[in-house]
Amino acid sequence: MHDLVIFDCDGVLVDSEVVSNQVLVSNLARYGLNLTLQECMSLFVGGTMVGVRDKARDLGAVLPDNWIDEVYAETYDRLRLGVPLVAGVSQLLDRLDQQDIPYCVASNGSPDKMQITLGQNGLWDRFKDVMYSAHVLGTGKPDPAMFLKAAEHFGSARPVVIEDSENGVTAAIRAQMRCLGFAAHDDGARLAALGAEVFGDMAEVPALLGI
Repeated sequence: MHDLVIFDCDGVLVDSEVVSNQVLVSNLARYGLNLTLQECMSLFVGGTMVGVRDKARDLGAVLPDNWIDEVYAETYDRLRLGVPLVAGVSQLLDRLDQQDIPYCVASNGSPDKMQITLGQNGLWDRFKDVMYSAHVLGTGKPDPAMFLKAAEHFGSARPVVIEDSENGVTAAIRAQMRCLGFAAHDDGARLAALGAEVFGDMAEVPALLGI
């Protein structure tokens, strides 16, 4: 049995990826880069905002020096209006609690963003002391450092990662951890190709974990 479950945040715990990328589409259009929502999500989901900025510039966006602060402010304002939990997450966390299996969150997003999204859904208290952020660690996925640090903190010998992005799956595989790839918006083929075990409903996770 696994002795630690490491959750990504956006798109795994909270259904925030579509909302955040809608903000990004609108913002980048102002700077000369016109993308569909699907194109934006394909390009940027799971990345750091520094990576998003650099890739957007490579694609032709003329972004100001303070762009990261600007897009974060716009994104946070939109998320404060409300973002739901991914269906089945609360029940899954209750099940892990019943089985005394610890869990944490590891995200390329900032602690401030996680406080907004997890806080409005009653999960902040569950995760605030077991939160790993690329903004704090100084390196993000696909670097496996965040996952390795979490496993070390918990003394975990058999961690499992739940991810929805290619960067996240890559980080888990590099950390030599089992990875469950949550595919809510497509067939998950890209995640499977990287080594994830793809699933589409949080209700499937207990069986996948053997609990």
